[in-house]
Amino acid sequence: LLAGNAALADVTPEQVWENWKALSAAQGQTIAAASEAREGDALVVKGITMTTAQTGASGTLALDQATFTDAGDGSVVLTTSDVMTMAIKSAAIADTPETTTRVSIALPGFTTKVSGSPEEMRYEMAGPSITVKLDGIDGDKDIPTDLKVEATMTGLAGDYMVSGSTEKTIASTFSAEGLAAIIAGSNPADASKVNVTLNVAGLSGQSNSKIIGDMADVAAALKAGTTMTGGFAYQSASFDMAVTDANGDMKMQGTNAGGDATFALDGSKLAYGGTVKDANITVSGAQIPFPQVNLAYKEGAFKLAMPVAKSDSPSDFAFLMKLADLTISDEIWNMFDPGQQLPRDPMTVHLDTTGKVKLAVDLMDETAMMGLQGAPGELHALDIKALQIKLAGADVTGTGALTFDNTDMTTFAGVPAPTGSVDLKAVGVNGLLDKLMAMGLVPEDQMMGARMMLGMFAKVVEGETDTMTSS
Repeated sequence: LLAGNAALADVTPEQVWENWKALSAAQGQTIAAASEAREGDALVVKGITMTTAQTGASGTLALDQATFTDAGDGSVVLTTSDVMTMAIKSAAIADTPETTTRVSIALPGFTTKVSGSPEEMRYEMAGPSITVKLDGIDGDKDIPTDLKVEATMTGLAGDYMVSGSTEKTIASTFSAEGLAAIIAGSNPADASKVNVTLNVAGLSGQSNSKIIGDMADVAAALKAGTTMTGGFAYQSASFDMAVTDANGDMKMQGTNAGGDATFALDGSKLAYGGTVKDANITVSGAQIPFPQVNLAYKEGAFKLAMPVAKSDSPSDFAFLMKLADLTISDEIWNMFDPGQQLPRDPMTVHLDTTGKVKLAVDLMDETAMMGLQGAPGELHALDIKALQIKLAGADVTGTGALTFDNTDMTTFAGVPAPTGSVDLKAVGVNGLLDKLMAMGLVPEDQMMGARMMLGMFAKVVEGETDTMTSS
């Protein structure tokens, strides 16, 4: 029985090649080969091209040879030529000429083991490195002749599972020890130069997709039921940028302690976001009035989730923005606070909201979006889950919930009339206003107006120093 089940799960070189072609077709590519021939235990396919075409642009990936070898255990080992090439053609637009961007992809020693069954194949990949290199851009005379763009990923491993026929399900994971990239070039017209390097360590990622229809028409594929989700993370990153122009030299360097990004898309919604931890940035050069400027923050985060489909009823959305414990060097503070009257504590801006919107158009429909006049939808509800602005000794926090009447656009001059409440707490605001007036940054008459406004919407909390609330 075990032997029989194993035999049912075998795949052949021909089946793997057919699966590859079917997967390419599902992703909107046209795949062709100059020849296919059996050589002993291997199927050798030569002259492979994969072409993707969209309005105004097309791309062709060329591979000299792919060899599908029967491993003798029901699996197939796939190897390819060490280098693939890609040509991306862009049509002329206005003053921009037609261009062809040439790219080479080197993957020496890269192997893929394919196992499973014709209905569900698993690809396991591993290789020492992949290098993507810009070979040139033809047609645009403004491109520097010495332009260098190159990225190398090392210590790669990954797998993906492909199942289904008309509806293809793809689940994948990958990891890499590191990524190193460089962008460098010069402009003879003004003798300017740029050199940027990037290094990322400990990369990992995963994705899950269900592809229905032709991905060449993304809007139609999404309506048919196509879904995509994915995530990416890294352990640390650093960059170094040097620019030389008529104003002199400028340098920028940065590091962080890792981050991540997520993505999801289907016929009804789009979501993406990311985080960065312990970032440090240093800037120096003739373009700034200081020898050096330093910026740092503990956490940066962004998140957006929103509907993309036209609907007769409101749908959920979410928006988050966070910059926690931002510090800037004294050189910046001294520009407007030379007497050091303001506290230079770390600053924080945090906004976390959810709500409901109703769209009047499909955002993924290019034709509908081009014909759009006015706003694409209506805001119906907004919940403030968290709000914090912490700056120069003042700390404002709050929460709230609002609904909006989109039939009343006159009460607040073009904005739907809100109903609800927002609860705020402000600590140290009066003290900050006093210092700003003493420093001459805010005129006395404007300060009086600000205090009157605070008095209308806030009340002092008895027993607490410089504390006000809106309720």
